[in-house]
Order: sequence, then structure tokens, then C-alpha cells
Amino acid sequence: MQTSMVGLSTSKGLPVSDQRFRELLESLPRVAVQGYDSQRRVIYWNEASERLYGYSEQEARGRCLETLVIPETMADVVVDAHHAWVSQGIEIPSSELELKHKSGAPVPVFSHHVMLGERTDNPLMFCIDIDLAGERKVQRDLDYMTRFDPLTELPNRQTFESELGEALSECQRHDDTLMVLFLDIDHFTEINDTLGYEMGDRVIRSVAKRLQGFQRNQDLLSRFGGDEFVLAMPRLDYESDALSVVERIRQDFQRPFEIEGRQLLLRLSIGISLYPENGSEAAELVRNADVAKHRAKLAGRDGYQFFNQEVRNEMLHQHHLAGRLQSLLNQDGGGELSLHYQPQVAARSERIESFEALLRWHSPEGYIPPSDFVKVAERTNLIERLGDWVIRQACRQQAEWRAMGLKGYRIDINISGRQAISSDVFTRLEAYVEEYGLTPRDIGIELTENVLIDADIKVRDSLRALYDRGYKIAIDDFGTGYSSMSYLKLLPVTALKIDRSFVIECAQEPKDRAIMEATVFLGHRLGLEVVAEGVENEQQLELLREMRCDLIQGYYFYKPMAATDIQRLLLGGNNPPNRASGALASDKGAAAPGCH
Repeated sequence: MQTSMVGLSTSKGLPVSDQRFRELLESLPRVAVQGYDSQRRVIYWNEASERLYGYSEQEARGRCLETLVIPETMADVVVDAHHAWVSQGIEIPSSELELKHKSGAPVPVFSHHVMLGERTDNPLMFCIDIDLAGERKVQRDLDYMTRFDPLTELPNRQTFESELGEALSECQRHDDTLMVLFLDIDHFTEINDTLGYEMGDRVIRSVAKRLQGFQRNQDLLSRFGGDEFVLAMPRLDYESDALSVVERIRQDFQRPFEIEGRQLLLRLSIGISLYPENGSEAAELVRNADVAKHRAKLAGRDGYQFFNQEVRNEMLHQHHLAGRLQSLLNQDGGGELSLHYQPQVAARSERIESFEALLRWHSPEGYIPPSDFVKVAERTNLIERLGDWVIRQACRQQAEWRAMGLKGYRIDINISGRQAISSDVFTRLEAYVEEYGLTPRDIGIELTENVLIDADIKVRDSLRALYDRGYKIAIDDFGTGYSSMSYLKLLPVTALKIDRSFVIECAQEPKDRAIMEATVFLGHRLGLEVVAEGVENEQQLELLREMRCDLIQGYYFYKPMAATDIQRLLLGGNNPPNRASGALASDKGAAAPGCH
């Protein structure tokens, strides 16, 4: 379209030869340019103006600026500004404006103004407008990205906590209560690892959509990142109301998710905090719900926990333990970590055959049971370092005993599930054995049956290599894990250890006794040694002898002892214990497994 330059004439004294200005106007196809006479009537309207404001050149020509693109609220201001420029020379400054489209929609622009023939009878004003809609959209997008999660379109953490703060102010004014749920998808990393991150993203979106189904108008739902969501629900008056909501969510998650032709069953770990009982600030309530969620995971996942101060104190205690444990490992035990050794004796001769190494922590504040710190080590990824420390200490102690002439006694070491999946734990075990000049007959290992069943092919191959080289490999806590016995013929093991839970009641409970008899029979038919743990009285011992159990471990013979006590015992001739002498006296807490 050839744009007319009507108004650029010599009739009022304006030079028609201003070729450079003409070229400028026509070389800006993406910049909207409009020309107005002294009465603010349109004399020039380029194609970019047509696109920006919706009026064709014919529609715009001759119409007044203030009735064409200026909103009514700005009209008087624009007219006054134009008069001031014409009569007083006060220029209209460049600025961002929100003008008006033909449809009535707002048009954001950056507008610059030029006056030609300023001191003539017919001054012409040209407006050069740059469309800011793109920039505004970018700004809106940036604002959205800073406030919302792009994957689920839910408010992000910052937005949620701000809105939760406002909701809490309302609750305070009206004496209302509020519940915060911190929800975490159990085993979500396995979905990413096995099905890929795209599927993981689809799962996150599906979970968000399902959770939105529980959201009332006044409720707040946010994705905090990863697989974590937080739901805040005002005006739930009692803990039972909160429990009802949680149970409905858990029940709904019993339905599988249909995603890309797959059916996925997902479970949640949920932490719950209540206002005002568990906090008055948004961040505090969220933090406390997160603490409760961690406790739900520790309890076995697919569950929920309410926050209370006891829970928080426990989490702080565990955090302290983790820091202390890391510091001690940096100091090679720091004088607080040690190994105790519990003898395993032959059922008939009652002579010591081997030992189980049990980890002990005696801090300046007192004894810390393994049941406390081993879980902390597993959760904080210190378990591999701790397990290495145990292996090295056991090998060092065995080397010392051998140097003293105390030979022929194996030390068995517990290998945790987290250690077992480490690709080189068994390589390091053999390296320590070699470093201290030991043989496979000097060091054995114990693993729980669940660890063995879950082990991948690399772990099983490593165990097979140890087995072939003569290492003793025992299944610890036998009978408390998988019920299927078919795996026994597939795994490279040399011994079964009957769990103490069967031994304790075997004299009074026929079912426990039957399980023990079956275990001994099965073990012997498979060529395995059978060890009974937790033997505490003569009646239990006699039953195990009748069953032809091979080795006995328990307080009836020996408590776990420090290395120096073991040395005195062995140097004294390894005679059967004199139980009347007080060998049984001990704090039972010290018998907790060391590093299972």
C-alpha cells in the first residue's frame, strides 16, 4: 500500500522537500507512525499503525487523536499537553502509555513525539509508537515463572508461603485453625530411573491434578519441587477432621494412574502440622509438616505422621548424631567407636568357634545404641564409611590376635543393605584382608535374607567369588524376611542364623519350635551350618541340642565383650564358661546388632 503524505505541503510554509523525514517514516514498517495537524486530526497513518490500532488509513484520516486511540480518562490530559506544546513550546515527553485499540482493548506502547513546523501557522505532530505487547507478555511470563511451577502450573514455594501467611492472618483474626499437609511420592526416583524423566514429569502432572480434586476454594496447593507437594486447608477444627482428609487422599491413591498406556500405583508419605498447635508462621508450619513427613518415611512409607515436639526433638537429635558420627569417622573413631565381639560356641562342646563383630558407640554423654545411629548413618549416606571402618577394625583386631598366637577363630562382620549395593564393598573387604595378612578363613560376612534377595546380578557375582575363595557367608535373622525357600539353592551362602525372636519363645511356643526344627533340618540338608542367636537359658540350649543345631550365640554363654576381654578368655584356654561366675551379667542393650 502506498502511504499518502497528505499535509506535507507548501501551503502553510512547510518545506515539501523534507525527503529525509519522508524516508524515515516509510522505512519503519514495524513502528507505528501517525501524523496530526494543529487540530490533532490524522493526516498520516502508516501500515504499522493499522496493525497496532486496528483502523485502516481511510478510517483514521481526519479523525481527532483524542477520540481515536486515546482512552476517555486520558483525553483531557492529551489535549492540554498538545495545546501547551503548540502555544508554549512545552514538549510532550516520551513515555509508556496504554492507548486504545479499535476493539476497545488496551494497547501498551512506548510513544515518542515530534513537532514539525513548531513556529508556523500549521504545526504538525507526529507520534512514533512502539508496541510493548511482546515485552509485557515476556514480563507476565517472567512474573508467572517466578510465582508458579511451570510443570504443574501450581503456585511455587515462595508464592505458597506468601499466600499461606495471608491465610494465617485470616485464621488469627477469626480464631480459625488450619492444617498443612506435606506430601511426598514414595520411590519416585525409581520411576525416573526405570521409565525416564518424561514419564516422571507426566506422573508429577497427574498427581497434581488428582490432588487438586481435594482442594476447596479456600485451600492452597503448591508443588515445592521434585516430587513434593504441600496442601494448606483452613478451618479444619479437629485432628479427626485432618485425619479424615488424609484417609480420603490415601484411599484415592489406591486407584492406579493411567499414564501413556501404563498403570502405575503410587503411594504417598504425608506429614501433618496444625495451626496454632504446631506453629504460627507459614515457614514454621511447612517445616514441621516436612519433619513429620520424614518420620512417616522412616516408619516404612505409605503412611502419615502428625507433627509434635517429640518428633522435632527426635529429628534434631538424629541431625546431631549424624554430625557427631561424621566427625568421629574423620578421626578414625575418635576413641568413641569400638567393636565388641560376641562368641559363637559349639552346641555340644561349648568351645568358642567364632565371633560376631558388633559396633558400639560410647560417647561422653553415655552409650548410644546401634538402633539409633545405624538408621541415621543409612539415611545420611554415612553407612558405607561406617561399614568400612568396621571391616578395617575387625581385620586389624584379627591380625593382632593372630600375632599373639590366637588363631583359628573367625570374625563375622555384618554388611548392611546399603553397603551391599555398593559396587566395590566386597573388593574393599578383600583388600583389607590382604592388607592385614589374613586369609578368607579369618573373616566372614553376614547379610539379611532380604538384602540377598534384592541383590542385583553384580552383587551375587561378587558373593559367588567370595564363596569360591573360601569366605563364610551367613544369612542373618533367617526366617524374618522372605517366606520362599527356593532362593537358598541360588545364593552362595554357608550358614543360616536363626533369629532370636524364634529362640526366645521356643520352649513355650510350639510354632516357634517347629520353625526352628525345620530351619535346622533344611540347613543341614543343604550342607549349611546353622547358628541360633539369642540363647539365654538352659532350656533353650537343650532344645537346640536336640535339634542338632551347630553353633549357639547368646547371653547364656557370653555377652558381647571388648577385644581385651576376648584376649583374656582365649589366652585362658577357651574353656567352656563357668556360668555361675557371672559371665551372663550384662546390659542387654549392648547386644543390639551392630551394623545390620
